[in-house]
Amino acid sequence: MLRSTLLVTTLLAVAAWPAAAQTGKVTVVTSFSKDVTDPLKRAFEKAVPGATLEVQNRNTNAGVKFLEETRSSNQVDLFWASAPDAFEVLKSKSLLAAYKPKARGVAEKVGSYPVNDRDGFYSGFAASGYGIMWNERYVRANRLPTPKDWQDLAKAPYFDHVSISQPSRSGTTHLTIETILQGEGWEKGWRTVKEISGNLRHVTDRSFAVPDAVNSGQVGFGVVIDFFAFSSQGAGFPVKFVYPTVTTLVPANVGIVANAPNRAGAEAFIEFLLSPAGQETLLEPTIRRLPVRPETYAKAPAEYPNPFKDQRLQSLLTFDALLSERRTAPVDVLFDQLITFQIDALKATTKALHEAEAALAKKDNAAARKLVSEARDLVAAMPITDAQAASPEIRAAFAGGREKTARQAELEQQWASFAKERYAQAKAKAEEALKLAR
Repeated sequence: MLRSTLLVTTLLAVAAWPAAAQTGKVTVVTSFSKDVTDPLKRAFEKAVPGATLEVQNRNTNAGVKFLEETRSSNQVDLFWASAPDAFEVLKSKSLLAAYKPKARGVAEKVGSYPVNDRDGFYSGFAASGYGIMWNERYVRANRLPTPKDWQDLAKAPYFDHVSISQPSRSGTTHLTIETILQGEGWEKGWRTVKEISGNLRHVTDRSFAVPDAVNSGQVGFGVVIDFFAFSSQGAGFPVKFVYPTVTTLVPANVGIVANAPNRAGAEAFIEFLLSPAGQETLLEPTIRRLPVRPETYAKAPAEYPNPFKDQRLQSLLTFDALLSERRTAPVDVLFDQLITFQIDALKATTKALHEAEAALAKKDNAAARKLVSEARDLVAAMPITDAQAASPEIRAAFAGGREKTARQAELEQQWASFAKERYAQAKAKAEEALKLAR
């Protein structure tokens, strides 16, 4: 009876859409995997007779660049991704067309964040948060504690048990790093990120690889967007997820591309995503996103997070998408130059620090503790400030797109050398501390 009522509601909504929307190809560029797009594609094509959804999968950054490079001969109708700062980039470059959805019943905010762009250039269709996923069997087998906060992953027991993807290749990981930087501040945030990174097993080049590794037990813990964990749970994997204290909820969005060849079809897809049927599809086990229609949670599985009733989820960090947009490239490049490309040196330094601190726990030594503190400060040190990261000068250096500017190459080399030198100095201090503590 419930599904019959839902179908009638959806058909009535479809009948109100433009006739042109009911035929033809709708092309979407998205960072979402087939596990997310396939069920929504099937549901949309069933709800809108004659429509076909063509899905072009690209990671968020690559999708933004693709739309920039093809703007003069655009063949894409929609951009569909999790990262609000990516939509701000497209909006600032006049690559999106304004559209105000007709759907009713959609919340104005999720947590403390507006669901829709204030100027109407993109619409939220689901909410996402960032946190830690782990494999329960792996944790038991390795006798590891379960984490509650980001700083937990920096502790010695987690060494070589954690995975993360490159923010430069994953919009959701970029948002996770940016959330930590906004929540803790630039200096402390990067300290946390680098201390966690010293415990990494590896840095993957796709965000999907992290939950896959946790699901299979190749690694114990992953820094992920929430729906990766929820969909894994829906598929029966023995995994858990926690929202750390410093995290945020932001909408995953969809926007019509400027000069879309099938504008009416694009509008129809947005209306479907926001309809009762579209929102209920988000609850399917392979998707498990947080709907933006509060009424949909009545159909959710038991213990499903509800940002409209859970007080903790309503009081999370207010994410600043404009700040994130201004420093996206510097943050991603800093991560790669200080962490991704220096992972072996960072891990070796972190291991030496863990060993020194373990020795000091058994036999205290003031000189050794001072050396450890100095070593940790060297690891945490940053080559630029937050003000510099968002400055016009730094932004201009990264404005070359696929073609690096000379200044970008210079900065990358400087930042890599900065990290290499300080990690080597820190490792030497940690090893000297270990000798003193023995």
